[in-house]
Amino acid sequence: MSGPTEVLVIVAVVVLVLVRQFRTERLSMDRKWWLLPLILGFVAVKDGSLADPQHMAESGVLLGIELLVSLGTGIGWAFTTRIWADEYGDVWTKGTVATAGAWAGGIAARAAVVGVGLAMGVHLGSSSLMLGIALSLLARSGVLMWRAGHEQAAYVGAVPQPAWEDRR
Repeated sequence: MSGPTEVLVIVAVVVLVLVRQFRTERLSMDRKWWLLPLILGFVAVKDGSLADPQHMAESGVLLGIELLVSLGTGIGWAFTTRIWADEYGDVWTKGTVATAGAWAGGIAARAAVVGVGLAMGVHLGSSSLMLGIALSLLARSGVLMWRAGHEQAAYVGAVPQPAWEDRR
């Protein structure tokens, strides 16, 4: 995949995810939640341009840091998402202001990694960003599915028991 096409795919995925994140949405427990991250990760790795060929060790370290930032962003994103079950047992999600903060923090951290790389003369391509987004999506979806299982277990009959973040 060419550079401009990768950038277009990344922008389209981010816009799609952001729009869906801040709307109230029913979480489908039987959905293949891992499929989009898997496809993005495959495309990123298949391209073969994850590392700067002139600075293999440095780009490997930066890629590792990028992936740790992505993992943290995905986990933070999932734990700041409001999740609840209705009287029928369906689980619903919606992003909060804290979710937007997790996104902003993740973007700032990724920009810092790229900035450090540029200062060192190391170029991380768009494939590393795509792999990072794939890891963030995978972490977010996995944690949401885990939380959804606990949310459904928090119900006794049709009487909702508040989740920990909703208690006041």
